[in-house]
Amino acid sequence: MIKVILSGYGKMGHMIEKELERRGIELVEASEDITATDPAVARECVCIDFTTPAAFRANYPFIARHFKAAVVGTTGWNDILTEVRDCFLDAGTPMIYASNFSLGVNALFKAVARVSEMLKGAGYAPEIEEIHHVHKLDAPSGTAKSLAAIVEEKLEQAPEIASIREGEVPGIHTVTFTSGCDKLTLKHEAFSREGFAKGAVVAALLTEGLQGVHEFGQLL
Repeated sequence: MIKVILSGYGKMGHMIEKELERRGIELVEASEDITATDPAVARECVCIDFTTPAAFRANYPFIARHFKAAVVGTTGWNDILTEVRDCFLDAGTPMIYASNFSLGVNALFKAVARVSEMLKGAGYAPEIEEIHHVHKLDAPSGTAKSLAAIVEEKLEQAPEIASIREGEVPGIHTVTFTSGCDKLTLKHEAFSREGFAKGAVVAALLTEGLQGVHEFGQLL
C-alpha cells in the first residue's frame, strides 16, 4: 500500500486526508513547506500537491528528485509544462497531473471533445463559463483552459472564456455551442471538493508501477 505526504494543507489537503483515512492509506505528513521533508522519508512516499502556482514552481525540482511519485492538482503552471515534464523524466519519478481530478470533469472533457468533432464546420460558436469561490487564485481556471484547448483542437475555433468568482462555489464549468438554429450546453457542477480529493487519491494509487509523466484523463 502506498504512503502519502501532502504538499499544502488547506481545504483540499484536509479533504484528501479524509479520503486517505477512508481508504486506510497512511498519511505520513501534511506539509506547508515540502522542501523541508526528509529525503529518506520522501523516497518512500507519493507527494500529492495542492498548493499555489508560485509554490509549485519553486518546489517541483525537489519533489521530482526526492519523492517516489507525485500527483499534482495545482494549476496555473502550464506554461512550464515541458520543463516540469523533463525534470520528472530525468529524475525517473512518475508524475500524474490534471487541471481537475474530478472523474465527472474528466468525463466532461471526453464529451466536449466528441461534440466538438461532430460540430466542426457546422457554424457553431463555442463559449465557456467557469464559476469558482472568491479564494481561487487563477483565472481562467485550469479546467476552463483545458476545455478551451479541447474545443480549439477539435472544433478548430477558440472559445471565449468568462470567469466568475463568487461565494464559496467549488466549481461550475459550462460549455455551450450556439448556432443560428439551436444551442447545445454541457455542464459540470461540483457540490464539494470531495470529488477532487477522491480523484487525487485514485491517481496516487495509479502511480504504483507507473513510469513517466501522464495527464490524469489519459489513464482513466
